[in-house]
Amino acid sequence: MNQTINILCFVLLSGCVSKPEINQETVDWKYYLGELTSSQYSTVSQITKENVTRMKVLWTFDGGEEDPRNRSQVQTNPLIVGGTLYGTTARLKLIALNARNGTKMWSFDPFEGNSSENGIGVNRGLVYWEDSLRRNKRIYYAAGQHLYCIDASTGELVAPFGIGGTVSLKEGLDTDLEERYVLSKTPGVIYRDKLILGTSVAEGPNAAPGHIRAYNIHTGKREWIFHTIPHPGEFGYETWPEEAWQKSGGANAWAGMSLDEERGIVYLPTGSASYDFYGADRHGENLFANCILALDAGTGERIWHYQTVHHDLWDRDLPAPPNLATIEIEGKSRDVVIQITKSGFLFVLDRDTGEPVFEIEEKPVPPSSLWGEKAWPTQPYPVEMPPFTRQEFNLEQVTDLSDSANGFVKNILSRTDYSHMFLPPSDSGVIIFPGFDGGGEWGGAAFNPETKTLFVNTNEIPWIQTMIPVFGTSENNMWMQGSAAGKSLYRQFCAGCHGIDKQGGEFMGNVPSLVNLKETYTDSTFDILETGRGVMPAFPWLSRHQVEGLKNYLLETGYENMFTRDYDLTPSYTSTGYIKFKDQNGYPAIKPPWGTLTAVDIENTEILWKVPLGEYPELSKAGIPITGTENYGGPVITSNGLLFIAATPDEKFRVFDQDNGKVIFSNDSRRR
Repeated sequence: MNQTINILCFVLLSGCVSKPEINQETVDWKYYLGELTSSQYSTVSQITKENVTRMKVLWTFDGGEEDPRNRSQVQTNPLIVGGTLYGTTARLKLIALNARNGTKMWSFDPFEGNSSENGIGVNRGLVYWEDSLRRNKRIYYAAGQHLYCIDASTGELVAPFGIGGTVSLKEGLDTDLEERYVLSKTPGVIYRDKLILGTSVAEGPNAAPGHIRAYNIHTGKREWIFHTIPHPGEFGYETWPEEAWQKSGGANAWAGMSLDEERGIVYLPTGSASYDFYGADRHGENLFANCILALDAGTGERIWHYQTVHHDLWDRDLPAPPNLATIEIEGKSRDVVIQITKSGFLFVLDRDTGEPVFEIEEKPVPPSSLWGEKAWPTQPYPVEMPPFTRQEFNLEQVTDLSDSANGFVKNILSRTDYSHMFLPPSDSGVIIFPGFDGGGEWGGAAFNPETKTLFVNTNEIPWIQTMIPVFGTSENNMWMQGSAAGKSLYRQFCAGCHGIDKQGGEFMGNVPSLVNLKETYTDSTFDILETGRGVMPAFPWLSRHQVEGLKNYLLETGYENMFTRDYDLTPSYTSTGYIKFKDQNGYPAIKPPWGTLTAVDIENTEILWKVPLGEYPELSKAGIPITGTENYGGPVITSNGLLFIAATPDEKFRVFDQDNGKVIFSNDSRRR
């Protein structure tokens, strides 16, 4: 999604209501996803179903950072406070704009004079804080591997925080992480004088642990830490191998969090343990990976947890903060946590205890066929709450766009296993559906507290995953040299994004091809292994010999097979990459809809409506009904029944009627 659209969504909403006679508290969008409850809900009412069609673009802001290779992206959910819009650009500069006319007030470049971290990762939002007198106003945000404290009035670093206004995210994790990848892409929350923050870490071998920390908002000092991979003596330690706390990574709260200030409880969704798709070195349930965690916001102590996937082998990270809601069950009011998932499940839990509000059943799932792997024998399935996406891909679901597309997809299916949603990864290939990007994704769901309706946009696209063995790639067991060792290293660390054939792909914003790299590389090409760039993590812990092996393989030089000592052929496994299952024309292999917007009545556990979200203009012109598309970025809803959403690659900004899912306004941004 381009930068202009990301900011335009909120400018259209706020700009139409930001008038002097409107109470400022109803206009501000002071928190990521709107409120500490992550509701994405606004009480503004000046835009109505009757006048929304007259809505016009007031202004746009272009940061001028578009990548000519189409690899730039902006995922930020801007804040609006007191008439000022705060957001980030494609290269993670922090900007303050006049929300009424788009004029830039100031900007802050976190990488000025520090090119080694320039542009690492993305930023999805900010944390705003002000003191009781509103004299001191701060923006806290992460860029690269640092957390910054910025004066919201001037854009200057606040020196008393950390060292000169910054804190290293690699420090204070109770582990030596000098050579590991630790970012924070999604903002945390402030409780009293503490900023609670999760992190993004690598998803392959040698990943950092995803421990959760709280920082003093004035000094930057770490106030508490919660070990998501438990240390000896801590709750959940027995759900891992004994040494996992020193070796395993992941289980990180990358998607943000919600806060109940009155209870003093912060609710965090966590991701899978690393490596995502092969867990022979992490047998067990793996707490607190794939959990909804309820922690004491003041101390970091665990109050309760609920694990949505045991011993994850499918990258089923919980993708967004839970919605905190109050609903009525059997005549009684209950405060609940509503968690969307990539698999399309909805988990509704009691806010105080974590007990399921609606029945959840542990069902048997298939075992793994890979050497050394021990898939967990059961997984939790909500029984009463309906899923918001399709749950299986079979022959009846194969695309019907054309006879040739149908035949093309069925031919691939005949060689691939698609028999179960929780079929473990294998070396013969399996279908992952919903795909690695959901179901639900990082944009999150919106909740209307008046109608008790949850609105969630989703992806319904199958992916193909195949595992391949890798051998002897560690420095202590380098049984190959030259390009043979490099090939094994490439498969282990690079193929997941660049593909087993080095062709690159769509994952995380057009990953470049490495085919024929020998014709384009320069002396600095391989510096990226040390520094990282964009969504690519750094691999500074690779030894000189390992880097040379990768060079030999990618540049097609060196030996192909030379064994230098006794070696161990015990396999580990890696994935061939994040591969979307498409027909020969590049459209998803499943029948439409490929992207949807769904309304769920939480109290009565029923789907109210479900409509396609997004379209391919060329298919619409050919007379094919709207198919929906992949979509990233959540909805905003208002108290008078409107739902605003961009998110789609057709670059349209749409307004839906919350009552029935009908589009009542659509702005074609390409004509602006």
